[in-house]
Amino acid sequence: MAHTTSLSPVQTDNIPGPKLLDVLKQVWRSPLDFLVNSTLEYGDVVRVQIRDRTLIVISHPEHVKRVLLDNYKNYIKGYDLAKPLFGNGLVSSDGEFWRRQRRLMQPMFHRRRIALMTETMVAATEEMLNRWERYAQSGRPIDITEQMMRLTRDIILTTMFSSGIGNVDAEAAGKAFGIALAHLDKYLFSPVQIPEYIPTPSMRRFRRAMNTLNEIVYRLIAERRAMHDRPDDLLTMLIEVKDEETGEVMTDEQIRDEVVTIFLAGHETTANALSWTWYLLSKHPSTARRLWAELDETLAGRTPQFEDVSNLPFTRMVFQESMRLYPPAWLFARSAVEDDMLGEYTIPAGSTILISPYVTHRRPDLWEDPLGFDPERFTPERSANRHRFAYFPFSRGPRVCIGENFAMAEGLLVLAAVGQRYRLDLVPGHPVVPQTAGTLRPKQGILMTVHAR
Repeated sequence: MAHTTSLSPVQTDNIPGPKLLDVLKQVWRSPLDFLVNSTLEYGDVVRVQIRDRTLIVISHPEHVKRVLLDNYKNYIKGYDLAKPLFGNGLVSSDGEFWRRQRRLMQPMFHRRRIALMTETMVAATEEMLNRWERYAQSGRPIDITEQMMRLTRDIILTTMFSSGIGNVDAEAAGKAFGIALAHLDKYLFSPVQIPEYIPTPSMRRFRRAMNTLNEIVYRLIAERRAMHDRPDDLLTMLIEVKDEETGEVMTDEQIRDEVVTIFLAGHETTANALSWTWYLLSKHPSTARRLWAELDETLAGRTPQFEDVSNLPFTRMVFQESMRLYPPAWLFARSAVEDDMLGEYTIPAGSTILISPYVTHRRPDLWEDPLGFDPERFTPERSANRHRFAYFPFSRGPRVCIGENFAMAEGLLVLAAVGQRYRLDLVPGHPVVPQTAGTLRPKQGILMTVHAR
């Protein structure tokens, strides 16, 4: 997700871009189409002026590499509007504080830890599949987006809190998080940013949601600190981890910020990635049949395990291609600290840079038939000469998503477990439209029928 900082105008008149009236007309209709079309019309660097805010959209892999890797220290996170939700978690923090937090949290996502967490992933998926039996028998459709949201929420809450959070808190936290994301997303391309102190209906809903979320998280932290025999989960690791250099531990506020960040990364994004994958497989039955063949041959009916994550190459390519077309983290924001050059253009200090995997992943000069669904474009042979920054659903560089391996393991194991037992078919006539609501999600869900294989 990306939420930009309000900035004074900066001098970018030499950078091409649409007129304000065109921006206002197009961006409200479809931010995704606006960004893709602007790149096609104006080139690799595009200026978008929305009243007193200057946004610069970049999509060329070399420019993306410059911002995310080569000169990343000059481009700080542009997520000030998201601070009330994420605080100083990994998503929104910068500088030495971010490096410290990243160092402290990295061991939580090592391969050994992920291997232990995959048991929870598979068990939660099997419970969901058992519930689906009645839908398979009745033919009644399900909203696969809602199902994936519930599944990934259960997985991340169990791996993060063990059994310490009940269904009521889980439902309340998930709802509050959704309200907060929706509120923040409204500000991304808004021509008028209403001050936070004005109690608009949206702001009141946002504050109530934040109060709910904070009450639940801080209570769980206090209960866990009071335990003598703590369970081995992510919350315990956050409480007990110490900085090897200073001996410092995290405060309750820091733990709260990282809990909320992990919840987004391990819930919202993965659920949307899986939802889009089921949609694409239903639209391309020959690809689905090939996926089933790999699952049948490799698993032979047994429950998938962590080792299978590396033994299902076509399943992985399907998931990668789904995230190429519909990357859940569809937009990143950075703010330039000092002047820089991107190609022939000067990027002034104070500019807000927008980087969209959705746009780069659909550039016709980088991808053959960019709108087509072709998992085989991720074979080693076809990937060999591809620019490393042509594909970045988890970002790239030092700030690459810390949970990338967790998300890939979760996605592949869910695909394997579901694909073994069921075929999912789109309900004819149900509109499936991408919505930019923090993450890239289906606007009206995805209605599908469940059929036993």
